[in-house]
Amino acid sequence: MDARKRPLSPHLQIYRWQITNSMSILHRLTGVALSVGTLLLLYWLASAAAGPASFATAQAVVGSWIGRLALFGWSIALFYHLCNGLRHLAWDAGYGFSLPAVTKSGMAVFGATAVLTLAAWIAGLVI
Repeated sequence: MDARKRPLSPHLQIYRWQITNSMSILHRLTGVALSVGTLLLLYWLASAAAGPASFATAQAVVGSWIGRLALFGWSIALFYHLCNGLRHLAWDAGYGFSLPAVTKSGMAVFGATAVLTLAAWIAGLVI
């Protein structure tokens, strides 16, 4: 049979986007972002060990608007990955598999991510 005339898999015709799809992809992306962001943290720590001049340079990089934006994105990734990981842990324990529970826990992950990120940054600015 010609490959162009073979029928497509049934899931391609009936597939619809769901919150679990988005959250799974976002969980993987935040894992990558955490790895990349950890390199920035490693640079900052290594510069602290290298001496005052290199630490001042690192502080200037991290303290710039783009450095702070990167740190903010890293903190969003950190809290999302944490909250969604806890959600997966609950699933591993056998809880929350019904469709309404999946949707509610997904929304809770997004809400908790926002609250934790803002709380961390407010605490960091106040202290």
